Amino acid sequence: MTRRCAYFRLIAIGLMFLAGKPAFAQQCGGDFAVFLDGVKQEAIARGVSPRIADEALASVRINQTVLRRDQAQGVFRQTFLEFSKRSVNDYRMTKGKENMTRYADVFQRAEQAYGVPPAVITAFWGLETDYGAVQGDFNTMNALATLAHDCRRPEIFRPHLIAAIEMTAHGDFDPGTTTGAWAGEIGQVQMLPADIIRYGVDGDGDGHVRLKTSAPDAIMTAAHLIRSLGWRPGEPWIQEVVTPEGLAWQRSGLGRQTTVGEWAGLGVTARNGTLPPAALPADLIAPQGHRGPVFLVYPNFNVYLEWNQSFVYTVTAAYFATRLAGAPRYDAGNPEPGLSEGAMRQLQGLLVARGHDVGTVDGILGSRTRIAVQREQERSGFVADGWPTPAFLAALLR
Repeated sequence: MTRRCAYFRLIAIGLMFLAGKPAFAQQCGGDFAVFLDGVKQEAIARGVSPRIADEALASVRINQTVLRRDQAQGVFRQTFLEFSKRSVNDYRMTKGKENMTRYADVFQRAEQAYGVPPAVITAFWGLETDYGAVQGDFNTMNALATLAHDCRRPEIFRPHLIAAIEMTAHGDFDPGTTTGAWAGEIGQVQMLPADIIRYGVDGDGDGHVRLKTSAPDAIMTAAHLIRSLGWRPGEPWIQEVVTPEGLAWQRSGLGRQTTVGEWAGLGVTARNGTLPPAALPADLIAPQGHRGPVFLVYPNFNVYLEWNQSFVYTVTAAYFATRLAGAPRYDAGNPEPGLSEGAMRQLQGLLVARGHDVGTVDGILGSRTRIAVQREQERSGFVADGWPTPAFLAALLR
């Protein structure tokens, strides 16, 4: 499974690369040959030789499949239990542990240099490409040129197209044969060219950063990127907990600025092991409500949200890393059924009518919808865990 969503990092990096660029960096649309000539001139202005720029762009073509994928992206609608059970499977657990043993020396170097534990890197590696087995088959140069030429988000994709040309000049990218995901991500941990230039690490000592073929390069580069996103060495990221009856669930959710000590004082305990120091910031989350698995998440969880802002993906990736680090399976509990897409749209409409900001009425349980649900649950006498149920919807309809 290749990267589903790199756009959240794409936006930041795209805007960063645009700062101070000449006017031709804004071009999109129009005649494709003229567009490519502008790209070539920008690459030359960044130090690439005209010959290399010509070679890199010689066979670039618009890929209509990429445009169709981009304009009709699938929506992440699986629940946490559905996605995590499918994603954290026996194969990924077994292969992940094998790779942690096989590359133990590389993981040790990565942790010494960047403070990121092996299990955290391995979980991303497994979720993104099944440890390099499924990296995507779209020609990367064509994909990036297609998305940069399209005027929907040229400020995001053009910097990565230029970066791919720079990588060609470095000998780390073959424009004719390099393939990856439809949105331009390449390699075993699915990174974009500008990310690779900025965070790439030569893990195997061959003088190149080749994330498609070199596991050591992928491991070291992922560690560098994760640290750059704010990873705090020596601290946990997520931990399954047990909650008492009558807990004040309105205090749950991300960004509440609570501490481990405060949650412990309310009767929250670790399901396995012990809780970390009392002063550590901690948020309580219940991806499928208080009857399903419940976790405390710590500052390092923010790195997962930087990697991919899908709540279900991030919780799954963080949980997967704890499993690789030795934690047992979560207690799935017995969560109440959720809402269908149509029912979720209906609920969002009701929430908007009551003055809540849910963003787009799209049938997706996003962060703003969860917050609105939680507030209405508290107001209506339901357990305020942010998980909307048919009974809650029926109460709002009365």
